[in-house]
Amino acid sequence: MKVAAAVYTLASVVVLALMVMRPAVNIASPAPEAANTPTPEAVASETMPVTMPSVAPTADAALPGAQPAPAIAPVPMAEPAPAAVAPVPLAQPAPAVVAPAPLTEPLPAVVAPAPLAQPVAPPMMPPPPQAVPMPAAPPAPVPTPSEPNALEEKKNDVTPPAATKPAPDANATPDYAREQRLASEISDTIMEGEVISLNDGAQNFMGILTSAEQPRGAVIILHGRGYHPDWEDVAHPLRVGLVAKGWTTLSLQMPVLEKEAKYYDYVPLFANADKRINAGVAFLKQQGITKIVLAAHSCGAHMAMNWVDTTGGRDLAAYVGLGMGATDYEQELLHPFPLDKLSVPVLDIYGEKDFPQVLSLAPERQALMQKAGNTHSKQMVLPDADHYYKDKGDALTAVVANWLNSLP
Repeated sequence: MKVAAAVYTLASVVVLALMVMRPAVNIASPAPEAANTPTPEAVASETMPVTMPSVAPTADAALPGAQPAPAIAPVPMAEPAPAAVAPVPLAQPAPAVVAPAPLTEPLPAVVAPAPLAQPVAPPMMPPPPQAVPMPAAPPAPVPTPSEPNALEEKKNDVTPPAATKPAPDANATPDYAREQRLASEISDTIMEGEVISLNDGAQNFMGILTSAEQPRGAVIILHGRGYHPDWEDVAHPLRVGLVAKGWTTLSLQMPVLEKEAKYYDYVPLFANADKRINAGVAFLKQQGITKIVLAAHSCGAHMAMNWVDTTGGRDLAAYVGLGMGATDYEQELLHPFPLDKLSVPVLDIYGEKDFPQVLSLAPERQALMQKAGNTHSKQMVLPDADHYYKDKGDALTAVVANWLNSLP
């Protein structure tokens, strides 16, 4: 800095000396140079560094250690200039050189461009177009909550068309080949009772007749889905145990399908089941038995209820339903229980651990029996029993026999 100040002072003295030595030169001509040379005040107001014309050629002015602000702040160097010029004995030229008036007049021209810094100031720049947020689109019209809810409730409340539901079909046929295999497997194992052959109008089917010595009447037994008339958990205990209580039994082979078939698959076969129940009733009448009870389990109960709905339950002295109302997952019970159509006594039995459908429909079955008005009708729960009465065959037989023997 000291070197720069010395150079500046020396240059000023040399210029002043040259001007003194040339008195004839028009002094007004340096005005443009003065206008181009920024005064201390003008340079201080700028934000960008300005290189002095007299300093630019020197090597010291380009020292890398010099910071922009100190290099262009000439305030300390402006004061020595008058001191250097004051001793010169000039009368007229000296004031023209050092007089502040001509130097201050160009200030407006130097300062005037200051507003040019405003357009380039970053804070004043407008945001780029892409940064300007677009106005939000108006929201799409939303229907009132009541409209979709009402439509949804209406859709859920609509019962599927009858055409989409299975219905009993007179032309539907069971898996006769499977029935024949079942008959072949159990015929030689029957120790109590005899195998008989009945006809459903198109094909023979098996029945097992077990006769009591002095029968009170006869009980037709309908097994559950996919089983046979000597099924060990329900059919066998009833067909043998009731005989000891004075009741002849006739256990029928009900129509079956493949093992994977569900409740809806069996519904068309209900028409065939009607024919088998009619065949069993006709056979017992031929044996001189008129007091006939129908006892049906699970899918056999669905078939029995269809027969009651079709025939009104004629020729029956009583009805026993076991585990009524069982269906498969997401398959509803297609036909209400026609228990209110039965004027004869009804016994509704289900296990304490039965299927949820069977348990939940118990109040409805009870209400229908009460509507029928028979005072001997009863609903009973077998303790600790599941839907198949596994290991509960003797207890089941005792409950049924005691109720039948209590009837007038």
